[in-house]
Amino acid sequence: MEYDYICSSRAELTGRIGSVINGAVERLSSMSAEERRITPASCGPLPSVEAVHEILSLVKTVMFPEFHDIYHGTRAMEKARLSVSAERLFRSLSKEIGHALFQKNPDCGSSCAAEKGIELALVIIERLPEIKRLLYTDVQAIFDNDPATEDFGEIILSYPVVHAMVHYRFAHELLRAGVPVLPRIITELAHSDTGIDINPGATIGEYFAIDHGTGVVIGETCIIGNHVTLYQGVTLGARNFTLNGEGHPINVPRHPILEDHVTVYANATILGRITVGHDTIVGGNVWLTKSVPPHSRVLQKNAEFTVR
Repeated sequence: MEYDYICSSRAELTGRIGSVINGAVERLSSMSAEERRITPASCGPLPSVEAVHEILSLVKTVMFPEFHDIYHGTRAMEKARLSVSAERLFRSLSKEIGHALFQKNPDCGSSCAAEKGIELALVIIERLPEIKRLLYTDVQAIFDNDPATEDFGEIILSYPVVHAMVHYRFAHELLRAGVPVLPRIITELAHSDTGIDINPGATIGEYFAIDHGTGVVIGETCIIGNHVTLYQGVTLGARNFTLNGEGHPINVPRHPILEDHVTVYANATILGRITVGHDTIVGGNVWLTKSVPPHSRVLQKNAEFTVR
């Protein structure tokens, strides 16, 4: 298709600009059946990704104030600043939870969603100390598993797994509290930043470590015990899906269970609702679709080569 951009006068060009823009706007504002199907029923505000970024910045400040609060002073001053950050977090979080609830169920009304948002934000604020405790176990596990560092601060400030776990542990608590939409936004932001893809529905125990991290995938129904270590490229995924009568996947347990003290090396793929017993080592590049008992060593066959 050829386009003729030559106009005989500036007035004609101006008229063409207006005509093209108006025509495009008319077509864009006329919803197709597919657009109507996926467009939110509510006309209220959607959760803001920019606000979620601010929330996560505040979460980091609350979790690791010594590392993410640039102002330092007496203990009393630091406690006061922590209080201000926690209150800002509560107010922003309650607002975004309210937006998410209203979009999920507009029939409840915006005021009802806003009130529920406040209630759920308070639940999350009460859980912050436990989230912090879990994150510090993760930092300890990373420190214990990585001879390349001798500094906890280096881990907290620069390691991508800490960034991913702050997002995951916070999002997981939101999901447990019944908050829609926001948990997935939060973990996908970490996925974009780090290459570590952890579904907020996964259950992960204490002292969890990921070394390097790029390409790690942890599915929604995974259950991971305590003192588990994963290396880059590990996939804990589903082997297949159960479909309903309309051909849509059903959300049933379909991802692996890793018991305590399991180590999974780089690029291993573990699929399906299988159990990897405690104190097991899964070697690099292994493809595993069957359960293994505790104290196992799962290794791929040694490469065979000939000298030419």
